[in-house]
Amino acid sequence: MQVLRSPPTSKSSIPRLPPLTLSNPSMVAEHTPCTLHLSILPPELACKLFYFMVDLSHSWKRNRWWLFDRVVESPHRTSFFVRKQGEDNSWHEAAQYWYNGRPTDPPEEFPALMEEACQYIENTVNEEMLKRDRFPLEWAGHEPGEKLWHANVAASNCYEGAKESVGPHSDQLTYLGPYPTIASLSLGTTRTFRLREVVPSDEVSKRHPRTFNVPLPHNSLVIMHAATQESFKHSIPPQSAIDLYRPLYPHPSRPTSPPEPSNCRINITFRFYRPDFSSNSIPRCQCGVPTILRADMKNRHDGKADKYWWICYAGAQNDGKGCNFWRVMDMKMENRGPTFADRSGVASDNQTSFPQQVTA
Repeated sequence: MQVLRSPPTSKSSIPRLPPLTLSNPSMVAEHTPCTLHLSILPPELACKLFYFMVDLSHSWKRNRWWLFDRVVESPHRTSFFVRKQGEDNSWHEAAQYWYNGRPTDPPEEFPALMEEACQYIENTVNEEMLKRDRFPLEWAGHEPGEKLWHANVAASNCYEGAKESVGPHSDQLTYLGPYPTIASLSLGTTRTFRLREVVPSDEVSKRHPRTFNVPLPHNSLVIMHAATQESFKHSIPPQSAIDLYRPLYPHPSRPTSPPEPSNCRINITFRFYRPDFSSNSIPRCQCGVPTILRADMKNRHDGKADKYWWICYAGAQNDGKGCNFWRVMDMKMENRGPTFADRSGVASDNQTSFPQQVTA
């Protein structure tokens, strides 16, 4: 007699949800750890900053790095800025290693228009952070009455036309530390911001990741809140067509000429480089360059037992040759913090289970 057994569950039985367009702030907040804010800057400031950054972008470079056995080039131009903070130049070395382990030219300071825009953005970011619970490994070194978050560096990108793009990635956490908050300002033509979750290993048999598309119009801000870099990859995909951006104001150098349409998108991502992840605290690999910090995205536990790795990334620039340096980050042994875990009395070892998120 044969014993009948039910057939094994097929992966195809797990529904694959189609990409979902998140067309308004409430949808973005519902489906992702991000928030979307429209008309974030006064219209004239947004337009002036757009013109200024487009003019600057003509001198920006396309980053190049080794991938396997060949050199590849980023399909957009990019630059980096550091906020002036008195005589403190401690972040200049960090900024010089900001992309793919390649030392770059000394970064420029925030231009006046970027500084003005940053103040609006900081206010919005801090208002949003006060509404959210904190993760144990988030930075908690602010003084009483001081802002939870402030930007001290900014990466800027120029996407010209419909085909310039950036592939799926999560941001390196080398100087940001665990659970960073990143504020991304969009100026110019509307482009799609794509988010796709990395499903944890213990959930891959239960569900598939879903793709979310967020149209980012001129003068909009996406705040990638804590856990975005640990759980999602993001990209700006190429498009078959785009709508031209039509400025409301003329170029400051041509005040009597009508505004000209543009096919450019300027993106400025304002970031907070943590003091406990300063450049002199970053391990160097056997190649002699700073390592990079990555989250273990596939084995995350929503802040309860997450791990991060220091790894060599010199191969991105050294003819594709790096070393085998690899080390688990240990917040306690590396004397990093203070974090919200420290402030709340929860154990601060990043390999220890946390009972819950911490209220700010």
